Amino acid sequence: MKVQDIKSQIDVSKHDIGIVHIGLGAFHRAHQAVYVEQTLAVHGGDWMIASANIRSNYSLVEQMHAAQHCYHVVEYADTSHANLREIKAIKNTFFCGSDEGREALLAQMSAPATKIVTLTVTEKGYYLSPSTGELLLDAPEIQHDMASPSQPKTALGLILESLKQRRAKGLAAFTVLSCDNMPHNGARAKGAVVALAKTQDDEFAQWIESNVAFPNSMVDRIVPAVSEQDLAMIKADTGITEPTAVKCEQFSQWVIEDNFPAGRPQWESAGVQMVADVSSYEMMKLRMLNGSHSLLAYLGSIAGLKTVADAMQDKKIRAFLEHYMMQEVAPTLPSFDPTELSTYCQQLLARFENDSLQHQLKQIAMDGSQKLPQRWLSGLTELQAKTLAAPGIELGIAGWMAFLCNAEQNQQSINDPLEGVLFELVTRYRGDSVSLVASLLQRNDIFPAALATNEALLSRLVHLLDDLLAGVKVQSLMEKIYQQA
Repeated sequence: MKVQDIKSQIDVSKHDIGIVHIGLGAFHRAHQAVYVEQTLAVHGGDWMIASANIRSNYSLVEQMHAAQHCYHVVEYADTSHANLREIKAIKNTFFCGSDEGREALLAQMSAPATKIVTLTVTEKGYYLSPSTGELLLDAPEIQHDMASPSQPKTALGLILESLKQRRAKGLAAFTVLSCDNMPHNGARAKGAVVALAKTQDDEFAQWIESNVAFPNSMVDRIVPAVSEQDLAMIKADTGITEPTAVKCEQFSQWVIEDNFPAGRPQWESAGVQMVADVSSYEMMKLRMLNGSHSLLAYLGSIAGLKTVADAMQDKKIRAFLEHYMMQEVAPTLPSFDPTELSTYCQQLLARFENDSLQHQLKQIAMDGSQKLPQRWLSGLTELQAKTLAAPGIELGIAGWMAFLCNAEQNQQSINDPLEGVLFELVTRYRGDSVSLVASLLQRNDIFPAALATNEALLSRLVHLLDDLLAGVKVQSLMEKIYQQA
């Protein structure tokens, strides 16, 4: 194993905290924190990060404290080459599961030095209906934050309460930067925060709309959840034994709309693309990369495969993904030249083949109801409006439905906010695939109305679901699609 050791170049004592991050997961530590680390090394400044977990993984916060917030990111090119990067950009960590932790985080968010609040809380952390974008006012956590706004449990509530405190102190608002995989993530974050504010104080909601910037951003780096197997691999390859280590691919991209009234780090020096409008980049990435990942997650799992790299060893699966990206996604991305899309497609296929990541398909499969609208369904609606076929996406939807059936039968959680509802439908219509598909399509919190009322689509999905549940080989269904194209 050839490992390039990259030591941190920053003196932590010389930089104060300027960024608060909510969602101290592997992705944050391998993406935003790495960019901030590189920016501080070149330009300095008070842009260190304070990171927080809201409700889960207290042990990670403890481990970060024990390590004095220094950890390593292992960036694998393949199983023979990696960079070992030391990271010191995170200066403090909080856990909000206790009153003390929540108060400490709110104090940091409302401190004069805090200029930016970044988020990686996944789609469900915004409490928005995937299909309508409306705030889910009935969600228990949102109900709690409406009733007890000074003791928030959600990222939205924390942002509101800290903005309220800043305003009372006469401090300028911070910028809220979503780093989650959603189209228009900044606009959605703003919509969620403002909607929650309106339940408390209409005038305050208007102040937020006028004074708080919510730039959109697009993030891209494959960072699997860290397993015990990963930690053993990192130890074998690098000698690093810390529980806070993260592994990822070497590729990394961050595109951000340049709207930071309170100031920002000079991220460009670390390779961040600061742009006026991020929408075309995020659409390309969501539909091509994330959409392909979801196809692999459901169809690959049904085929008995465990990881992305395992699935990519199968020539039929690889050809199917290429068909999906170039025949079903490319027509929905008119702002890109076909050669650009072809190049990006080939880059993605090569990244998916990286056998060092062990990216688990079951991890990607979680939260499907929250992911499918932006990864597949918005594109499918566009294709149908143009009377273009999308057999690959339709096979993916049938794969998701089969995944629900298998998970319910095996009593395996799908870690989805709609798990109870979806499993209830599967139980009710077991053996009646027409009613099951129809009832799932009628879920207007997942599927757009244009799809729910499409009888031809319903018929095709029923046939595909029946084939999958009957054990027809996934690769045969894929081959049929790309050979007929």
